[in-house]
Amino acid sequence: MKQVNLFNLLCMFCCVACALFFSPAADVNAQENRSSRQYINGTVVGIGGRSAGRSRPFTLIVNGYTASNQVRELNDALQPGGQDGQDGLLRAISKMDAGRIQIGTGVGVSANVIIADPWGEGGTKLTVIYQRNLDVYELRYGTRSSDYRFGYAEMFLDRNGRGQGTLIPAARIRLRGGDTWEVEDFGIFPARLMGLRASGSVLAR
Repeated sequence: MKQVNLFNLLCMFCCVACALFFSPAADVNAQENRSSRQYINGTVVGIGGRSAGRSRPFTLIVNGYTASNQVRELNDALQPGGQDGQDGLLRAISKMDAGRIQIGTGVGVSANVIIADPWGEGGTKLTVIYQRNLDVYELRYGTRSSDYRFGYAEMFLDRNGRGQGTLIPAARIRLRGGDTWEVEDFGIFPARLMGLRASGSVLAR
């Protein structure tokens, strides 16, 4: 009986030791996962069309920035003689997932591409491209708007993470001069992104 009790005590000791050893690491990993995400909140205000004057909540969740080799892949897809322009770009971004963009109270859609560039005095310019959801009417009747399959946003944040930007809900994207994107909106003024405030940060990959 004493041998059995001793064996049980040894087992309990090993379990406690393992828990103490692994718990701090798990906590650190959890903290790193939480800290490696950035949130940008603000308000989107319509300028023209049916959304003129309407305001809705806006959130961009950044899980990671799009890498330079992925940006080259997008440029290659848009090159003359490349992967058929808009179709090629759609195929390219469908394999990417940098975060999530939410407009209004819905769950939002994947932010396929999020590119960060230096801007101003210690600030950051964010360029976001995402595959927008076509509604039933567009799909059923093949409206001209169905050719504008991307959403596009630009945000300018100062060193304190405050700023503003623009949002084009339905866009076509072309390449000019080898590395410059030309964005065409579907006949309406871009919406304004106002009162943007960033929190959190994205860890370098």
